[in-house]
Amino acid sequence: MFAFPKQEKPESITIERTSARWERGRYLANAVAACMDCHSQRDWNLYAGPIVPGSLGAGGEEFNQKLGFPGKYFAPNITPDSLGDWTDGEIKRAITTGVSKNGRPLFPVMPYLNYGKMDSEDIDSIIVYLRSLEPIKKEIPQSESDFPMNLIIRTIPTKANFTQIPKPSDRLEYGKYLFTAASCADCHTKQEKGKPIEGMELAGGFEFPMGDGSVVRSSNITPDRETGIGNWSEDRFVNLFKSFDSKTYKPHVVEKEGYNTIMPWGMYGNMTKEDLSAIFAYLQTVKPIRNEVIRFSK
Repeated sequence: MFAFPKQEKPESITIERTSARWERGRYLANAVAACMDCHSQRDWNLYAGPIVPGSLGAGGEEFNQKLGFPGKYFAPNITPDSLGDWTDGEIKRAITTGVSKNGRPLFPVMPYLNYGKMDSEDIDSIIVYLRSLEPIKKEIPQSESDFPMNLIIRTIPTKANFTQIPKPSDRLEYGKYLFTAASCADCHTKQEKGKPIEGMELAGGFEFPMGDGSVVRSSNITPDRETGIGNWSEDRFVNLFKSFDSKTYKPHVVEKEGYNTIMPWGMYGNMTKEDLSAIFAYLQTVKPIRNEVIRFSK
């Protein structure tokens, strides 16, 4: 309890607020890393749970035992009302190593293990964007882990291992970088007590109870030709995402007998076609795994 988490002191940095960083941070936080997905309130009366206006960054999303997590974890308020007394270095440490301002370890439902592999400049851009959010006063319950995760969690935070973002011309490496930043594996790999099941990477089947008695399961996104996306074309993949582009998509009400999805289509749909194409190219290189997924049930 006293030896962990092993933590580096936060960097003593003040990130210059530039328009280029803000724009890049806005794109990453809302379309790729999708920080705003968990750290805002979502309207589950509408398909794919779009963000409720006026809740951007206020937090409150709960990840609990019903979803297979070893405790109750709440997405914190990341608007300036909550982060106003945090230094840029403290925010960066939390995002990339999993250690909060007060030294408390974070559960990796906040995918800091992935964010710590991003380009340091991209993280700086996200922080610049977070600093610009409208301050919202909202108290969030403290996350709590069940035993023995309340001990294990202290060993999970890991020093960031920043990488340099690959050139877009290197489609596979660039796609892998975006795939990691988007944390696709976290939902598309079935887990037991918060730990991915070995040998089922990206094969889908992670269950999400939707609160109305229905269950939605993540899709198999490996290149298996029968149960995954092995027979998909690049255009089919990209066009599916772009059909949810917020510039054109209008969320519809989910009928009583209909099904919803936890997939934040309204965020990932805002990625550029070039970035989506790169992710598709990378996914075609992962190990195909046969796993038939029943996407919805009641």
